[in-house]
Amino acid sequence: MTDLTSSAPHIHGATTYDDLVDWGPQPDMIEGQSHSTGRLLHKGPGNSPETGVWVCTPGTWRISVPRDEFCHFVAGHVIYRRDDSEEVIEASAGTCVLFPAGWTGTAEITETLRNIYMLV
Repeated sequence: MTDLTSSAPHIHGATTYDDLVDWGPQPDMIEGQSHSTGRLLHKGPGNSPETGVWVCTPGTWRISVPRDEFCHFVAGHVIYRRDDSEEVIEASAGTCVLFPAGWTGTAEITETLRNIYMLV
């Protein structure tokens, strides 16, 4: 059951939920043709907080995080490489990452990715 209109919006089975909206091709592509789908669970005043389910197909692209973003990866595989650093973050099912506002680098999705996210 999914209820996005209650006082506590929720999605049961978020790890496999398939009533997703086409969010289009991923901007700033470097290689491949990553395409995103997702479902917004909640967006607060001024777009903060924002939370939902995000799915993206393989490819490599530039990433720039505009505000703190928490991601709980539930499927797939991605390698994040931070600009001007040796930092590499590999994420797959069960990984949680908090990207601080201003984090920039590349995302290399090697296996279709699904995460539950929150931007604050």
